[in-house]
Amino acid sequence: MTDANTQTNKQGSSADHNDSLRERATHAYESALERAGETVETSKEGARDAAHKATDFIEGNPLGALAGGLALGAVVGALLPRSEREKKILAPVGKTVSAAAVAALAAAKEAGRGELEELGLTKDAARGQAKSLLQGVVKAASHAGTAAAEAGREQIKPAH
Repeated sequence: MTDANTQTNKQGSSADHNDSLRERATHAYESALERAGETVETSKEGARDAAHKATDFIEGNPLGALAGGLALGAVVGALLPRSEREKKILAPVGKTVSAAAVAALAAAKEAGRGELEELGLTKDAARGQAKSLLQGVVKAASHAGTAAAEAGREQIKPAH
């Protein structure tokens, strides 16, 4: 009968041990699941914040964002190797794009120059404005110097 009691105690002890292991495993699983959920939420919030910041930056500085995007694209493009097939296929496209860019730049330059001339903002006009401004500054400095000299003379004059 002692062997039967010992066997029953061993089975009960083994069942308790298994229950304890099961509880710990369940707890570890639930804890990991909870932390994973928190991490997902934190990541979502961080991504949302980053998207809002990027949007605010782009809206506040669109030219800077454009320049940054172009620079990033140029760097990535420079780092990626070109295959012979790409060179063969894209060579005519590159020449066409280059010619179009040069033509667009020349047209923009000419249009800008025309607009500035209509407003009277030519090189000669700007030079005349700078010369006139410089003459005004020299004249003002001269008058200020004369006034300062006169005031100094008045202070030095002996009282009669």
